[in-house]
Amino acid sequence: MTKDMQILFEAFLEQLSESVDEAEFRETMASAVARFELVTFAYLSLPQQRSGEPRLISNYPDRWTAHYLQNRYQNVDPVIMRARCGGCPFRWGSGMRGFATSQVQQRLFDEAAEFSIRCGLTIPIVDRRGCMAAVTFAADEPNPIFIRVADRYEQALQLMATCFHIQVRRKLSGNRTVDGISLTAREYECLQWAARGKSAWDIACILGITRRTAAFHLDNARKKLGVRTKNQAVALLASSRSSIL
Repeated sequence: MTKDMQILFEAFLEQLSESVDEAEFRETMASAVARFELVTFAYLSLPQQRSGEPRLISNYPDRWTAHYLQNRYQNVDPVIMRARCGGCPFRWGSGMRGFATSQVQQRLFDEAAEFSIRCGLTIPIVDRRGCMAAVTFAADEPNPIFIRVADRYEQALQLMATCFHIQVRRKLSGNRTVDGISLTAREYECLQWAARGKSAWDIACILGITRRTAAFHLDNARKKLGVRTKNQAVALLASSRSSIL
């Protein structure tokens, strides 16, 4: 890994650790891949149960992502169908072999092309919990820059995709309720650190926020839980965890 790549990757990991909602995760990945001269990306995590909903985080046009989810294209998308099998990253697009498409699938590709999504590098992810996801870096055409980046940085992009998935799974898919009360991701995170004995100042340093902001989130959590002190909120968190176990 070159020095520039190491700096880029460290910055990406730091920003990932500070991300607490979909908007922040979207900005983290978008800013990182822009350094590779890649413009658009999409992270799609598929539910483990049929009744569940997929999670899509991307900087594709909103009209396209809404249309994609509304039509449940994840169930017929040849790219996602191939990614479900796991394996190595793969490229797809116009003129690339390996996709036998039905009329519905061809319509999907035609509609995506209207939003300048005509080719991509897709990284399948099947984690140790059996969760399946895919990260796609897309382009309008397989131009020399896209091909060079896909060839040269495939392993780096695969590592970034995996780290992204793990952090999203940990921060956005988990249970953030305490004693039946829902907390925001940041409130829950601050309370977790307080449970480890960290002060508001410590939490601020860990999360890269101000002490005042950390104290604000802790106070909000305390008020939501209907208790008078931070220690009482921490005690509720501990009892809530043990009841889950």
